Amino acid sequence: MRVCRTREEIRAAVRSFRAAGSFVGLVPTMGYLHEGHMELVRRARAGCDKVVVSIFVNPAQFGPSEDLDSYPRDEERDLRMLSAAGVDVVFIPDVAEIYRPGAQTHVEVEKLSRILMGRLRPGHFRGVTTVVAKLFNIIRPDRAYFGEKDYQQLQIIRRMTEDLDFNIEIAGVPTMREGDGLAMSSRNVRLSPQDRAAAPVLNRALVEAERRAREGETVEQLRDRIRAIIKGETRADLRALDIRDAQTLEPVRGRPPRPVVILLAARFGDVLLIDQRVVSSEGELK
Repeated sequence: MRVCRTREEIRAAVRSFRAAGSFVGLVPTMGYLHEGHMELVRRARAGCDKVVVSIFVNPAQFGPSEDLDSYPRDEERDLRMLSAAGVDVVFIPDVAEIYRPGAQTHVEVEKLSRILMGRLRPGHFRGVTTVVAKLFNIIRPDRAYFGEKDYQQLQIIRRMTEDLDFNIEIAGVPTMREGDGLAMSSRNVRLSPQDRAAAPVLNRALVEAERRAREGETVEQLRDRIRAIIKGETRADLRALDIRDAQTLEPVRGRPPRPVVILLAARFGDVLLIDQRVVSSEGELK
């Protein structure tokens, strides 16, 4: 497995793949890998000739009061995991390699970036789309893999990819969960033991919403029930609850005729966790 740290190195590696006619998959990450990331890698390994994984803790997507400095990092461990999984190349640039001094250009999907989590974290998605656009331009994969846990992010990246005519297929991968239902996240390691025990309430609320959606309850009824379940966990501070059209992220009311996505964000101590679930018009969850 090759490790590249500059734009020139990763471009040369991908050029060699292209020269051999290989189909190239990209898994963008911020490192401190867990099984959720590794599922993305496994999907890429199964569907592509060559797999590139990027590791870059992107400062542009962290707000001034957010956890950039405390974001967990363990490069040596990450590389061991990726090597064992059969990754071909890992791109690990430093900040100066991605953001040149004096850079003034940003990429933003305006409407989708300013709703839902974008209201809680102003500028966050602009940082995400800017760095993903740069990675797409540097690496130029045929397909890129993103987790559905960050559902709004996935839809924003799909919109950006289409709007800017990137010739890249975006593959969404279902959320991986711990044994107790908690969605896997690099932030989970920062939870106190008490908050870690409380955090699965998000999944319990989604499971209950699944059952009630199948019974034909309205969006308003689902929202009330989810709030009640999460309010019952004293360590959970519900910061956002939205039920939106799964494709457009437009608001929905009543009994939805099309699939909807339930989006949750809650703080446990100083850690903000998110979770989601897509409910089809037949009441199935995906």
